[in-house]
Formats: sequence, structure tokens, C-alpha cells
Amino acid sequence: MKSIYLVLDMENDLVAEDGPNGRSPLGAEVQGRGILPKTATAIAKARTAGVMIGYVRVGFSPDYRECPTTSIIFAGAKQHGLFKLSSWGTEVHASLKPQEGDFDIVKHRVSPFYGTSLEPILRANGIERIVMSGVSTVAVVQAGVRDGHDRDYRCVVLEDCCAAASASAHQAGIATLDRFAEISSSAEISFD
Repeated sequence: MKSIYLVLDMENDLVAEDGPNGRSPLGAEVQGRGILPKTATAIAKARTAGVMIGYVRVGFSPDYRECPTTSIIFAGAKQHGLFKLSSWGTEVHASLKPQEGDFDIVKHRVSPFYGTSLEPILRANGIERIVMSGVSTVAVVQAGVRDGHDRDYRCVVLEDCCAAASASAHQAGIATLDRFAEISSSAEISFD
């Protein structure tokens, strides 16, 4: 079964210790759960197995023309200068550095599928299974699983590589996904 590993929203604005969310509840969960080193381990395993890697990043033009004015989640992006494409904030965290040949998928909403290049990439490469992880469990991970499931992909979530703003939110998010995806971990996943 041909697979891709999607690393979801692991960008500096959300996961860097010295970024805007570094001291937030989400930042504390990312650091406390060891999300960055566990994700690096999963990426290395995927590369060793020859599995494609796709980095999904939320980002907007410098004038925020794609940013929805009706969104509660993105309401403060422009005001706080978050998720501005071509800035340090939207770069993938240095410990998870993309390599040549990896896919860079930029999104303007929560779902990694909505209005992005993801589905054409999956179809062009004959992908049948999507392994995914990232932040936040209750946003991009849930959206990715549900949208992937409804497009007939087999979905796998690496639970130990995901985080939300609290441990209880993360656990609740994972609990709702086990009907749509296999729940695994960076230690257990087989990319072969």
C-alpha cells in the first residue's frame, strides 16, 4: 500500500519555543509531550522506508487576502502578524527540516485538503494510505482524517506526534478519530 506521511502545521508560529505560541498552552503541550523529537523520529523512519513526506503549512499572503474574516481560529492572524508566508513563522521547525523532493502544501483554512494541492499530489502518486500528525489534534489532524477518510484513503494518526492546547482536548480529539483512522505512534508505525 503506497503511503505518504503528512506533517501538519509544524511551523514556527505554532511550535517553536521562541515563537508566538511557545509559552502558550499549546506550546507547553508540544514541549511537554516531546512532539518535535518524536515527529523527527517518524520522519526519519518514513524516509528510510522510501515514503514520501508532505509538509502542510497554514499561511497567508503578506496582505492576508486569503484570510477569512469570519473565522474564529484565524481572527487574530493579521492583527498579530501570524502565518505570514515567506516569514520565519511559516517555516517548518528547523528540527523537522524538509528535504529536496518533499511536498510543500500551503493551506488557507483548517483542512489540509481544502483549496490545496494535496489531492492532486495524492492522486498523481497513487497514494492509498495517509499517515499524519501535527498540531492541533482538534483542528488540522481531525480535518485531515475526516477529509481523507471521505476521499477513500486509509488514514493513520501518530498520536504521540500530535498535541492540542490541553491534554484533555488532545485525548478527546483522538477518541473521536478512532472510527475514521488507525491510531498508532512513532514507535509502532511501520512505513513498509
